[in-house]
Amino acid sequence: MNDQLNEPDRAPRKILRPRRLALLASVAGLSMAVLVVGPGGYRPLNLPAWTASAQAAETAQAPAGFGDLVAKVKPAVISVRVKIDDDGVNTAVSQRDSDGTDPDQSGSPFGQFFWRQFGFGSPNTVPHRHQVITGEGSGFFISPDGYAVTNNHVVDHANSVQVTADDGTIYTAKVVGTDQKTDLALIKVDGKKDFPYVKFADQPPRIGDWVVAVGNPFGLGGTVTAGIISARGRDIGAGPYDDYIQIDAPINKGNSGGPAFDMNGNLIGVNTAIFSPSGGSVGIGFDVPASTAKLVVAQLKDKGYITRGWLGVQVQPVTADIADSLGMKQARGAMVDNPQDGSPAAKAGIEAGDVITAVNGAAVKDSRDLARTISMMAPGTSVKLDVLHKGEAKSTTLTLAEMPNEHQANAGDAQPKAAAGAPHLGLGLAPAGDVEGAGQKGVVVTSVDPEGPAAEHGLQTGDIILNVGGKAVANAGDVRSALREANSNGKHSVLIQVKTADATRFVAVPLAKG
Repeated sequence: MNDQLNEPDRAPRKILRPRRLALLASVAGLSMAVLVVGPGGYRPLNLPAWTASAQAAETAQAPAGFGDLVAKVKPAVISVRVKIDDDGVNTAVSQRDSDGTDPDQSGSPFGQFFWRQFGFGSPNTVPHRHQVITGEGSGFFISPDGYAVTNNHVVDHANSVQVTADDGTIYTAKVVGTDQKTDLALIKVDGKKDFPYVKFADQPPRIGDWVVAVGNPFGLGGTVTAGIISARGRDIGAGPYDDYIQIDAPINKGNSGGPAFDMNGNLIGVNTAIFSPSGGSVGIGFDVPASTAKLVVAQLKDKGYITRGWLGVQVQPVTADIADSLGMKQARGAMVDNPQDGSPAAKAGIEAGDVITAVNGAAVKDSRDLARTISMMAPGTSVKLDVLHKGEAKSTTLTLAEMPNEHQANAGDAQPKAAAGAPHLGLGLAPAGDVEGAGQKGVVVTSVDPEGPAAEHGLQTGDIILNVGGKAVANAGDVRSALREANSNGKHSVLIQVKTADATRFVAVPLAKG
């Protein structure tokens, strides 16, 4: 075969050439009347009609590029430059590594995320007391009178803020308000009423949709990258209300606070974090959704700070074992560990062990979903909760209070211990009234078999078991009776309410058969 291709005078080459020319012309879309070489010289080769139709369809569906989109939105994107007088107070800022990572995150599973993406100071140095340090990020105008959005970590502790518009004009900006929980900030440039601006998208993007990110990576000026929506609803451990959009459009240091757009030029997210084992983009970036940004920015513009609705419950996700113990078909909703005294939930009759399954008719996926939903509502809002209470579905309506500052960081943080099947509990128990300091309710765990299932579930000596299978317990016999009853009712696991020194939680313990 190689001899045939390398020797043009041999006959097999004359047979192959017309087919090859016809194929190339079809793929390249040069013409539907192709000239081929035959025994009598050049002659036209007429391709079938269906080939022309298929080729026209391919041409019509081919991507047109992003030029028109970029020309529309890029003028609204700005570079944000800040100066910080490091007086020794804001050590969390001044001691960031030169590659932009936060040393305090180094021991966590998310230590490689760029929470702060500017990279302060020079390599391998730490700024000293009273040193003026600078940083750069990105942002975008959302109104013609100069309101712009960026990340909280871009302007946090800033003494002065300057923005550079797409045309190179430099303006002084002031910080209107910030929200650490969502890492968003609103800044304002005065002096003009005709700034180019962008609008928030009304609909969330779909996984697989195109996305275009614009920003100021490495201080190079306006840069555009493109990719797709990789995932939605990402929880990366950055805060109690994580609900990130994951994109694969490359974003790097300096892109913090920059916008991400759909193909219609609507803003779908704010570039906030990347996963980076090496210090650069690896195609895993995270954006605050436009729906979240829109609500936060509206409050910051109105009053300069954020107030969040407060339900007043400690909650945990519903695991498969918990769902089975409650007779639920799906492991969804948020289980109430403890309603706080005087909270809207307590006043409405919400009790420990209840499962909140919906808010205003919208299903609650898990505890973090509940925390995000309630936090995006204003204090004083009336909400309807669907609740599973002792096996029965009911609805209740209550009015949200304002979240106290000390509660904000704890919303939705409670997590259950992992459960595993086991043939016995492996606990020593005593009535609480017989143990000094334990109170009068429940039974106290006096010993734990380190090889038993109770240890695997996180139960420890000193814990107090208040309830087993929905029934209050006062001695070891009550516990055994509750376990037998759950087993006879065909339950695969039983729900145990445990009081510790810190809080009250529920643990679903699989039941042994036989």
